[in-house]
Amino acid sequence: MSEPTPTEAAARWHEAKLNFAKEMSYADYLDLDRILSAQHPLSPDPNELLFIIQHQVSELWMRLMLHEIEGAMAALRDDHLPQSFKALARITRIMEQLVNAWSVLATMTPSEYSGVRPHLAQSSGFQSFQYRAIEFRLGNKNPALIDPHRHDPARLAVVEQVFAEPSLYDEAIRCLARRGFPIDESVLGRDVTTPLGEQPSVLAAWTAIYREPDRFFDLYELAEELVDLEEAFRLWRFRHVSTVERIIGFKRGTGGTAGVSYLRKMLDVVLFPELWRLRTEL
Repeated sequence: MSEPTPTEAAARWHEAKLNFAKEMSYADYLDLDRILSAQHPLSPDPNELLFIIQHQVSELWMRLMLHEIEGAMAALRDDHLPQSFKALARITRIMEQLVNAWSVLATMTPSEYSGVRPHLAQSSGFQSFQYRAIEFRLGNKNPALIDPHRHDPARLAVVEQVFAEPSLYDEAIRCLARRGFPIDESVLGRDVTTPLGEQPSVLAAWTAIYREPDRFFDLYELAEELVDLEEAFRLWRFRHVSTVERIIGFKRGTGGTAGVSYLRKMLDVVLFPELWRLRTEL
């Protein structure tokens, strides 16, 4: 019998499995063959692989983010606040990953991107149905933003369903009402497809919580988790704007938007206005 190679000897020592002819392997579990063969550059420019992978990885993170947002909302509906905290913290960490990912794309220079851009036609991140679902879940609802998805019934169904349902912040406000805070019926019974805007009764509730954090500590922690989330979302949007301006300047976006000018307007969107206003009120 031949002596084992150093690699085989080390594997046996640590009892690592070496033969996966009849067992599920790491690559099988992750379906790596499909994932790693999903990049199809259309240009001869070698930088296009970076552009594709950057956006594919972002979409995978967004898929997880939607899963966690839905989990946080379910926990809030059931008044299981500690479970919602875990999900909200994870969402914030996911957004941090998305913020950091822009620094990789920012290594693409305007000259390099010019070799890729003509091959994108009118495809654009503006058309991401998962990003749209995240915006709607966080309460930034605009019915016009459903339109880019009407060509695909399956994606349209996802976006329309999320648009029609309460947002994460709606569920947080309903939780306040169940805890005895006097939230106006105009807030609780409103059409959830319409923008909420700053509401005096909601501001009063959050302000009362911040004035007595020990008394309402779980709601106080909920508020801080939501602020963490929105701050991370703002950084994600800002890093997006900065990267786009660095690469294409003020050209129009491939999807027809005004590019940087449009993205800068999005920076002004406030998701949880009362949680920011109360800092002035205290």
